[in-house]
Amino acid sequence: MIIHPQNIPIQANLPQWGLIFVEGADAASFLQNQLSNSVLGLTRTFAPQIAQTHDSVRLVGYCSPKGRLLASAWLGQFPDDINAPDRFALFLSKDIAASTAKRLSMFVLRSKVKVIDASSQWTVSGYCCKEEDIANLKTEAGQIGLRLPNVLTNNHTYSRALIAWKSDGSEHNLNHDSIQWEHLEVMSAIPRIVLATQEQFVPQMINFESVAGVDFKKGCYPGQEIVARSQYRGVIKRRLQLAHTSLDSLGSASIAPGAELFQVNDPAQPAGMVVLSSVSPTEPNRIDLQIECKLDALESGEIHLGSVQGPVLKIDSLPYPLIEI
Repeated sequence: MIIHPQNIPIQANLPQWGLIFVEGADAASFLQNQLSNSVLGLTRTFAPQIAQTHDSVRLVGYCSPKGRLLASAWLGQFPDDINAPDRFALFLSKDIAASTAKRLSMFVLRSKVKVIDASSQWTVSGYCCKEEDIANLKTEAGQIGLRLPNVLTNNHTYSRALIAWKSDGSEHNLNHDSIQWEHLEVMSAIPRIVLATQEQFVPQMINFESVAGVDFKKGCYPGQEIVARSQYRGVIKRRLQLAHTSLDSLGSASIAPGAELFQVNDPAQPAGMVVLSSVSPTEPNRIDLQIECKLDALESGEIHLGSVQGPVLKIDSLPYPLIEI
């Protein structure tokens, strides 16, 4: 099914997305010491409102001690009611939710914090609409939602939100075709870590600092020294790029996250990898990709998918400026 720009708003089930709750009196300080972005002072959001601004929703990374991203997530603050303790929601890839929750739980110690992987109990959906309609988006009782950055593609600006509710076994009237949502996620050039790309990237290698996923003024968190050193000593030689190729050219080449890229002048060493990919909803023969790639490989010639004999990737412009390192 091809979804054209006029067929919005849409709301699609996102089975690839999961949800972690971190709740309790010490939840804010606990997450402040674990994540790449600041958590303290995040505004609480109550239904029917969705978290709409940087004051209430933030992109965060969770790094290993070596500064490599174990997870990326969209974070909001959604207590059960006005008198309830803090409850933070992390929207992230479902295939890493259980391991991320387990790792976070290891560091709770005596803090008044509970970490809950709710991915099997909650349904996550993606909503996209015209920019002028997002202000009117509301959630129902028991739902939570947060707004993501707008995406400009094909001369249209789309607004997006993630909405979640506790599964009750009943069917919801959703458009189950998620091609439009997945394509907008790719074209946003905001990365999402999945199982195949865990521990592959220091945040700056996939532009995380340029999309407000890192706060360099906050306190320590796992890998913070390496992330800061990469920023201030200018050692990042790889970046996230947008690219595309044709479906006809793929052959046996994979477009799955983690698929390797090669440059003909250095065929023995991968030049990068696929971060995310999607078929274009308006051009059925076009595949759009987020790729992480060596900067010198980009400057030296064509980038190929899968092998030096694989399809050539055409590099596209990013929708945001990079912070210079």
